Amino acid sequence: MNPADIPNIEAMLQLWMLGMIRPGAAFIAAPVFGASNVPVQLRLVIALAVGVPAVAASGMALPPEGIVSVPGFFLIIGEAVIGLAIGFVLQMGLAAALLAGEVISNAMGLGFASMVDPLSGASSSAIGQFLSMMATALFLAADGHLVLIDIIVDSYTALPPGNAFPSWNAIGGVIRFGSLMFAAGLTIAMPVGFVLILVQIIMGVIGRSAPALNLFAVGIPATLLAGIVLLGVATPAMAEAVAHILSDALEAARMVAGI
Repeated sequence: MNPADIPNIEAMLQLWMLGMIRPGAAFIAAPVFGASNVPVQLRLVIALAVGVPAVAASGMALPPEGIVSVPGFFLIIGEAVIGLAIGFVLQMGLAAALLAGEVISNAMGLGFASMVDPLSGASSSAIGQFLSMMATALFLAADGHLVLIDIIVDSYTALPPGNAFPSWNAIGGVIRFGSLMFAAGLTIAMPVGFVLILVQIIMGVIGRSAPALNLFAVGIPATLLAGIVLLGVATPAMAEAVAHILSDALEAARMVAGI
């Protein structure tokens, strides 16, 4: 056998490692894949399974100077930046639901009731945890994780390795999308939060009319009961709004990927 026909194993392994950077960075920042309870080994396996075929289809090649060089450094940075940008945009979509939960929890008086979010490992309110779990379930039910993988694979065609930095339009779109997600979180919380504020105003008027009435004994249970009833009534509408936000997040991820 001619030695020239034997593939360069070292170069092939380096290509595979470079191919894992973009999907691996996206999975670190994206919801579900980036959860703290997802093993790192699983992320590496999925990144390898996504990156290797994408690299083969895009015709990616090592820089002539090698990885340990200035072109190789910028190649790695570009792959990491575009992957993190794709995953971060999707994470902002789920953050809108978490923000809505925080607003509702504070209006209900449950701001002190904190739970550990299994996705991020951070502490969040009980209602925020509920809406975050609902958003995650909707994301998986709509095959958002598969759409994310499809976006990553298609990004190798739109932004080939070596030219993977997002454009200024994409960066501006991410900033605008972040502001829209902040407004969307407040919009989701508005129906329930506004009624709860009215309940608190009414309890304040009652407290001024009847000073002997203990607001801590009556006001907090009334606010909690009203919040639970309102959540039960408004959950279908909130779920529909969260689904639209997740759809917009996927479209923003496509914009970042140049698709």
